[in-house]
Amino acid sequence: MSAILVKIFATALTLSQVLATPEAVKTSFDPVQDREEVAGILKLGCAHMRRAFDIEDINLDDLITTAMDDPQAVAGDLKILKGLSFGDLHASYRLFCKNETVEPSPVDLGEVIAYYNKAVADLPDAGQLKGLRLPGTSVILDGSGRRFAEVYEPDHRRMWVPLADIPKSVQQAFVSAEDKRFYQHSGVDERGVIRAFMNNLTDPGRPAGGSTITQQVAKNLLVGDDVTYDRKMREMIVATRAEKLLSKAEILEIYLNSIYLGRNSWGIEMAAQSYFGKSAKALSVAEGALLAGLAKGPNYYNPDTQPERARDRMAYVLSRMQEDGFLDAEQVRQAIAALPPRIPFERPRRDGGFYFVDHLKRDARSLAGVESLTAGSYTVRSTINADLQRDTEAALQEGLARYEMSIGRQRFQAAETNLAEAVKALAGGPSDDGAPPWRGALANARLPLYDVRWPAAVVIETGRGGKKGAGVLRVGLPDGRVLPLNAWEAARRDLKLYDVVRVRVVEQKGKGAVRADLRVPPSVQGGAVVLENRTGRILAMAGGFSYPLSQLNRVTQAHRQPGSAFKPMVYLAALSKGLQPNTLLWDAPVTLPPVNGSSAAREQDYWSPKNYDGGGGGIVTLRRALENSKNLVTARLLDGGIEADPARSLRDVCDLALEAQLYLECTPHYPFVLGAQPVRILDLAAFYAAIANEGAMPVPHVVESIEEQGRRVYSRKTQSPVRLGSADAAAFYQLKSMLQGVLERGTARNLKALAPYVGGKTGTSNDENDAWFVGFSNDVTVAVWVGHDNADGKRRTLGRGQTGAKVAAPIFKDIMEAAWKSHIPKTPLSPPSPQAAKQLVALPIDLNSGDRLTNGERGAFTEYFRLNWFGRLSETQYRLVPQDQVYAFRNPDPWSDGDDFGTSSPYEDAPYMPGQSWLDSFRQNAPVQRRPESGGRWWWEDEPRSRPHRVDPDYPWGYQRVY
Repeated sequence: MSAILVKIFATALTLSQVLATPEAVKTSFDPVQDREEVAGILKLGCAHMRRAFDIEDINLDDLITTAMDDPQAVAGDLKILKGLSFGDLHASYRLFCKNETVEPSPVDLGEVIAYYNKAVADLPDAGQLKGLRLPGTSVILDGSGRRFAEVYEPDHRRMWVPLADIPKSVQQAFVSAEDKRFYQHSGVDERGVIRAFMNNLTDPGRPAGGSTITQQVAKNLLVGDDVTYDRKMREMIVATRAEKLLSKAEILEIYLNSIYLGRNSWGIEMAAQSYFGKSAKALSVAEGALLAGLAKGPNYYNPDTQPERARDRMAYVLSRMQEDGFLDAEQVRQAIAALPPRIPFERPRRDGGFYFVDHLKRDARSLAGVESLTAGSYTVRSTINADLQRDTEAALQEGLARYEMSIGRQRFQAAETNLAEAVKALAGGPSDDGAPPWRGALANARLPLYDVRWPAAVVIETGRGGKKGAGVLRVGLPDGRVLPLNAWEAARRDLKLYDVVRVRVVEQKGKGAVRADLRVPPSVQGGAVVLENRTGRILAMAGGFSYPLSQLNRVTQAHRQPGSAFKPMVYLAALSKGLQPNTLLWDAPVTLPPVNGSSAAREQDYWSPKNYDGGGGGIVTLRRALENSKNLVTARLLDGGIEADPARSLRDVCDLALEAQLYLECTPHYPFVLGAQPVRILDLAAFYAAIANEGAMPVPHVVESIEEQGRRVYSRKTQSPVRLGSADAAAFYQLKSMLQGVLERGTARNLKALAPYVGGKTGTSNDENDAWFVGFSNDVTVAVWVGHDNADGKRRTLGRGQTGAKVAAPIFKDIMEAAWKSHIPKTPLSPPSPQAAKQLVALPIDLNSGDRLTNGERGAFTEYFRLNWFGRLSETQYRLVPQDQVYAFRNPDPWSDGDDFGTSSPYEDAPYMPGQSWLDSFRQNAPVQRRPESGGRWWWEDEPRSRPHRVDPDYPWGYQRVY
């Protein structure tokens, strides 16, 4: 028995059961004992089919006689009938349909049963369709309510819509076009099978399978779409079972929401929006008929590329609707007049914000309990500013490339792709606009680095082969311009004709010429985030150079050493204890005892930090020390500037860091105050936003609300920023003013032009492994980190001298200027709030010495001083360095940032701090002062002030911090 005959009779066995005994379909027979039962089923099925042929007015006997006389007339070009013995088929027809005796039998039922048992084993459960909700498309709106992104799984770009929201005319259009007896059959329509077979005989070019709507649902969602007899058999059985479990309305709803209709749209709702810009509930008769016609072949009947075919197919659907009594002749005439107008097709292709959307999906799961945004069709209102997001990504990408080029680390590995084949294919055909083939090929290219902001360019001239101008590379841009390519020699040698590269278009000042500078993906990584100070809304987030290259979000998923960017925390602790910005301190070597105070401490247990430049600056004010990021001064604050005991000072800073939610746990060790304990970029940004807000720290978030089909499933509670209770508004404003000085004359003075509008701090970790700049305006905080991922366990340095000021600050500048352009106008940093102003007084001082000025001297600097409980000025200028020492050690120019000195300090004989500190001696000899009448303590006494402790239940990263 031929293999094809075995498959045909196994399929016939399946069809016979689902048609004649749909309630008792068996999926396993014994090849020996059940032969007679199988023969009876085949005979019953044949009788059923003969009646269907009669109903369709087809004489089956005449058809078979024709096939026997001229098999080619029946088989034609049908591949499924190639190699079939019509003699065996006719003998089988006589055996099972005419009840004649045929010897020998053409059918080995044992083989048929064996094939059938194997084909229908382990059928999927049709019950999965009950209450099914297919993966959908969620729409993410930006902060202005505009569509920013869609989130969907591959082949599931759909928006589920209930059947009740789909017009009856649209439902009927699909039924008439695909399954006219949908409401009469039980999953499989024998008359539909017959019609499909007869149509295939007359038009074998586009074969039809005769599947019902139920069968299509079973095929698309449970069985698979293999073009085999096995799949067809499984499909028929599953469809029959589905009809017993689901109502016709449920099946039709699944079908209309699952079918692919072109334009990258699955389901009637997405198709309605893609083709007509409206919801499915608003579709007209003609629009519904057009979409129903696409079900048979979205590409073949594509109205955009094949309008005549689409119109003919739409006319066919309308005529079928008229035959089925749903439309009258006049309605058909009006609907068939022309193809309904459609909106231009915009392929859903997002080119940015991927790290942001990934973070949003995690927040939706943790905050709103939405396990997956693709499980349904949600509308998410986010916090993103689309323009600022693009500019942030562009600034980070350009900044990383600029860093590598500045130190000669850039490497050209390969072009992103090559378009030689595409150009060749387009070269022989006509062009609608006369554009060269390379431009069309570039426009159609799907590039791997789809979120890189540099424009793609194709090499169209290499200058090789002895041509005039040899060595000149020229590239074509998407807008049609042809520019010379500026590239380093190694890249020039490797580039080939029609290679696609990334470029930065540069207009050369004064020359009027334009060139394209080659850009390549850097090996260094980075992250940047823009946070709205008052609300905590994340306006932009770039978690790395390019999402296709690495999905790790370095803003939220990586912890890096902040270096000096952490120092404002230490200075805040000192300011909150009453030190004034003009307080003088030694910028000189210091050694601090072990934190545990062990009597058996070894020499290496003592801590002796160094400044970045290895030197010292003598005596400096607290302000100038922070502006110039003095490590030694920061260390000295632990021994008397915060608490008398360094260990207790460390605990105070730890408490403040925990309250600011920088850490889950804080281990008090000395290098911690210089930024040795890693932090997340986002958490550090939130702390700097608190500085801008004078102590009110916002909760960073990306989700405002989530809706599903008009029902709100999550809405963020309106809440004010949480005040950090360990420091008051006055201390925060003093710190804010000092950070403004970092740009005016400190380590970030390369950003001096921004100083009236911005405060911030550079950060560089040990051996230049991490470079930071975190800064704030009145409205936003921007945090930038640059470094290597160190995934191999080895820490890679950025290179000597590659500090936060040099590497990260320029990126910060570009992002901040973009924020002023697209979010809120640039304004000078605000003066103290009324709350802080009650505790502060502005007085002129000499910036270098910290001395107060009373005669209106030129160059006076206005400093903000804290007032004590009685509204009087608390003088602390000489509290940590006695006045006689200041006069003895004052250097003519002690206020540099250390860059002028070598590795040794000119103040090596300055006081050290092993054993009892000189500050302790000063305290012992200080005059006794009257305590406050309330019985409280003065701020400099040893016992720390109590701090309020609260738990923020809305902290969005899955844990609750006590602070």
